[in-house]
Amino acid sequence: MAIKRIGVLTSGGDAPGMNPCVRSVVRTALYHGLECYGIRRGWNGLITGDVVRLDEKNIGHIINRGGTILYTARSKEFMTEEGQLRATATCKFLGLDGIVAIGGDGTFRGAQALSRHGVNVVCIPGTIDNDIGCTNYCIGFDTAANTAIECIDKLRDTMQSHERCSVVEVMGRNAGYLAMYVGLAVGATAVLIPEEPIDFNRDVIEKIRQARFNGFTHYMIVVAEGAGSASDIAAQIKEAIGLDPRVTVLGHIQRGGTPTGRDRVNATKMGYLAVELLVAGKTNRIVCTNAGSFTDVDIEEGLNMHKGIQRMEEDVLMAMTGV
Repeated sequence: MAIKRIGVLTSGGDAPGMNPCVRSVVRTALYHGLECYGIRRGWNGLITGDVVRLDEKNIGHIINRGGTILYTARSKEFMTEEGQLRATATCKFLGLDGIVAIGGDGTFRGAQALSRHGVNVVCIPGTIDNDIGCTNYCIGFDTAANTAIECIDKLRDTMQSHERCSVVEVMGRNAGYLAMYVGLAVGATAVLIPEEPIDFNRDVIEKIRQARFNGFTHYMIVVAEGAGSASDIAAQIKEAIGLDPRVTVLGHIQRGGTPTGRDRVNATKMGYLAVELLVAGKTNRIVCTNAGSFTDVDIEEGLNMHKGIQRMEEDVLMAMTGV
């Protein structure tokens, strides 16, 4: 079946780079002579028919903007069979021949459900957690990491001036990729991630103690939100060795801001490939990166893949923290 009209949506948590990705999808669709419609507020917008036609004019100057011009939301109704059937009916009513869905694991599972009802979908990974199993990289990760690094660098200045211990909680849900990357980049004293069991004395107290023996009088502990509460970690440090750590939860600031060059370029390439797949009749796919190359996998296969913390990265983390 020839593709004539497609929709694009962003769903779940927003990620810097979603706008450049939407822009790329629209521009590629127009290049192929397709109509492209933005579906606002994620899967809920597909249920209610909340759509807007997208063209060169209304995607102008969004490549540098954080967030998403299509808005994003989580839809409990779409998680039900009834909601999925309503969304499918909307696709038929509007004549949408395919959907490009930008988001994380929850977005992809929604797309998977829709594909089982006969709707052609292509998914693009957009999440700062970088926790999609079938891809090495997700849109938004680089910007979020750089935001966290900048904040921690500034925080370190005052921690050093006052010779204090700081415990910083970064986002990532149940994944430690962001915390590990940020911890390496800032030279953290210790990094706690949910993928590895935590021995508090070995992983925190001894690292602080060794740093003190090495002449340091300030300490930076980076905690992934899935590994525990920064406040709890700080309380345990105070009880164990008498330090009075300062707690900083970076929170949603990590999801905002102008996307970095890396996120803009990757988003552009992924958006382009998604439309090319639809045009070629290759649907129900997830766009992904593998060793620097952009490729795609079947949505069923991709959602069954698991991405663990690579052993080499763990070894580097162990070698470089505690100093």
